[in-house]
Amino acid sequence: MTAWARWCHRHRLLVLVLWVGVLFAVGAAGAATGKDYSNDFSLPGTDSAHARDLMEQARPGGAGDPGTVVWQVTEGSVHDPEVRERIAPVLREIAGLDGIGAVGSPYGADPGAAARVSEDGRTAFAEVFFTEQANAVPVDLARDVVDTARAAAGDGLRVEVGGQAIARIQQPHGGTSELVGIAAAAVVLFLAFGSLFAMLLPIVVAVFGVGTGLLATMLISHGTAIPDLAPMIGSLVGLGVGIDYALFIVVRHRRGLLRGEDPETSLVAALNTSGRAVVFAGGTVCIALAGMLVMNLRFLDGIVIATVLTVMLSVLAAVTLLPALLGFLGHRVLSRRQREAVRPADRPAQEAPSGLAVRWSAVVERRPKALVALALAVLAVLSLPLLSLRLGATDQGNHPEDLTTRQAYDLLADGFGPGFNGPLVVVAEDADPDAVRRLVVRVEEDRGVARVAAMPPAHGVSAIQIVPTTPPQAEETDRLIDRLRERHLPQAGLDGHVGGVTAVFKDFAQQTGERLPYFVTAIVGLGFVLLLIAFRSLAVPLTAALMNLVAAAASFGAVVAFFQWGWGLELIGLDRAGPISAFLPVIMLSLLFGLSMDYQVFLVSRMHEEWTRTGDNARAVRVGLAETSRVINSAALIMIFVFLAFVLSGDMEAVVAGAGLAFAVAVDAFVLRTALVPALMHLLGRVNWWLPGWLDRRLPHLALEAPDPATTGSVPAGPEVTKGTEGTEDGSAAVHGFVRTTEGGPVAGAVLALRSVDGEGVDRTTSRADGSYRLAAPAPGTYLLVVRTARGGERTARVTVRGGPLVHDVEWEEWSADGAGAGV
Repeated sequence: MTAWARWCHRHRLLVLVLWVGVLFAVGAAGAATGKDYSNDFSLPGTDSAHARDLMEQARPGGAGDPGTVVWQVTEGSVHDPEVRERIAPVLREIAGLDGIGAVGSPYGADPGAAARVSEDGRTAFAEVFFTEQANAVPVDLARDVVDTARAAAGDGLRVEVGGQAIARIQQPHGGTSELVGIAAAAVVLFLAFGSLFAMLLPIVVAVFGVGTGLLATMLISHGTAIPDLAPMIGSLVGLGVGIDYALFIVVRHRRGLLRGEDPETSLVAALNTSGRAVVFAGGTVCIALAGMLVMNLRFLDGIVIATVLTVMLSVLAAVTLLPALLGFLGHRVLSRRQREAVRPADRPAQEAPSGLAVRWSAVVERRPKALVALALAVLAVLSLPLLSLRLGATDQGNHPEDLTTRQAYDLLADGFGPGFNGPLVVVAEDADPDAVRRLVVRVEEDRGVARVAAMPPAHGVSAIQIVPTTPPQAEETDRLIDRLRERHLPQAGLDGHVGGVTAVFKDFAQQTGERLPYFVTAIVGLGFVLLLIAFRSLAVPLTAALMNLVAAAASFGAVVAFFQWGWGLELIGLDRAGPISAFLPVIMLSLLFGLSMDYQVFLVSRMHEEWTRTGDNARAVRVGLAETSRVINSAALIMIFVFLAFVLSGDMEAVVAGAGLAFAVAVDAFVLRTALVPALMHLLGRVNWWLPGWLDRRLPHLALEAPDPATTGSVPAGPEVTKGTEGTEDGSAAVHGFVRTTEGGPVAGAVLALRSVDGEGVDRTTSRADGSYRLAAPAPGTYLLVVRTARGGERTARVTVRGGPLVHDVEWEEWSADGAGAGV
């Protein structure tokens, strides 16, 4: 990252111009082409999908979900001449629009006309059959239908429009939630930094990354199916991680400036340490999001594209645009008081952590058992509502009350019963008329059915429309679908399929629930492997995986209590509880596991660094928690405020995802990473860093971040391969390798010293948990390598460094002093 950081710093104007150019170019292209988002919840092979295919056969080009024009009078009847004179011309005008196949009017002569008027005569509706399915209906056509219909309203006549096609143009306007989240993040950043420029940098970088990602998603929607929820989820995730990633780099850069480093040197060190960690963290988030592909659900594939693209661009902005902007600012990224206190010639020692973080770290060390018990008890209580989780789907009854789709939904429920908004349809091909009649009789006797109507066969397909007595989201409606499939159809001798929007959502939820365990196994296993490679430990990734599951359970427990049970739902302006949308657990788990990895890596990497330097687990956990908790808490607060801001979006799925993720991040940062994880690590002791020798030899080596020379007394590095040589970034000579037993196991805590041939000390370090070490040599030449371990004894070898890194592995029981051929 060194060369990359220097290039971005020295060519900062070019980098800024490129980013601005790309943002405006993608924005112009998006404005010219518009967006083409679509929702597809159908699953090939399911019963509802078969029903939909048969409906397409019966009504070619018109099997999509119809729209509805609903009107209600405050006095009189919908059959009154003045009402009919206002509505009938509107329906004829809608029927004449290009893209409308037919309009089923209550004023027509068809057999179903009378059923379109409520029993009290005050409410009526017309079915608007589009020639395309709902997802393919042009936006302009849907708007024309709404504008034409609502023009008839007034003087005691309400007119509203509903349907899946209409819902696409009734989505709440975006922007407000993002602005509120950014404003809240700005307050946290200003309190943390005390500098206007330091506050603005992470926000500007996140806006560039998220803005480019959302505009690119808009373009991609013309080539592949992207659900209309994807941009909302993409901006939710992108703002959170974009601001956090920039925050980590800015904190490291400011630390370097406060030590007296010049801006370029400090920036290079920041990119070479925190920048590497940001790239790794962004990669883990993208991998966790891509885990949704395991579900094999087309609806989720579009969300994966939008979110992964936004996260990747946010990471790219953090490691390119941010260094350029830091180059423009120089020392102005510090507050005025800090700039006056630090002179370029001064190089004060690194400021030791102090205050609440240090005191809390000491409390965790003194009382780990009590904290573990308390934290687990709290998390268990929060997780209890999860036992009643019910997956389903939101519908237009969950829309904000000011939308025409919600008002049409309420008018139909009021006039025709709560189940009218979710009718079911039984479809059969080449059906025996007697079997159809038997089914109608059986269904009419079912306690969960309000009305049944058999439609005339068309193109060899028979259809029976069934209106439940309960709303579409009710459990009783799901049980009715099960009875139709498992009991009524077989007993009537009819080979049919149950379809309709409600049946599609039920099948989607069932398929999602069945595949969810595979998805959780995939992302938990992947996180375990990544942490195993990074920290060369079994306990660290195992506890991280378990803690992630606990955090997920607690957050979903809160989601169930709030949105499914309805506790306090009115506080955020929602008035109707219901099942949790089936795809939300998948999205939230992906995000939660990815974000949890960020905090785990940031916390444990500092502990690991201290452990490899001292071999003292208690000190490693105490120092790691004290030095990272403030940054983790600040980053978590930013995420929480950004996520909570999406409660203002008005979109039910975004509200649930935002509130759930905000709660999950709060639990993760303030309970798990601040208390439970460090307390468990105190209890486990040296077991935290244990890894079997046979596994250590087979695992690849991964350095999460290059070492920060200011934090150690030597020039340590991350784990490296022991075959061959490679040059260091600054061209200095070095001796590195592994200390191992004869069986190949790592020797941790061995003290290694590099001395000149006359005995003068050159460098000193301790081997890490995986046995790796690194010593800096001031110049090529011959040196003495002195090794001591806790087992006692001292061994000395003569090594020759020839201008580059010398790879020298130490086998403790069978000491070898031959370093020939190890370095060039």
